[in-house]
Amino acid sequence: MDVFDYLIYAALGAVSIVLALGIFALFRGGEFGRSYSNKLMRLRVLTQAVAIAVLVAAAWWRSRG
Repeated sequence: MDVFDYLIYAALGAVSIVLALGIFALFRGGEFGRSYSNKLMRLRVLTQAVAIAVLVAAAWWRSRG
C-alpha cells in the first residue's frame, strides 16, 4: 500500500463523518440546527472536493508507471 491508499481512506472517512454530523444537525433542529447544519454541509462540499482531488492525484500517480 502506498500513501494514496491511506489518503483515500482518510478523505472518504472525513466526508462520511461530516455528512453524518450535518444530517444530525439538520434533523435535530432548534438553535443547534440553525447554527451548524449549513456550516457542516459547506464543510462537506469542501471535504468532497479534497477527496476528489486525492482520487485524481492517485489515478495520475498510478498511471505514470
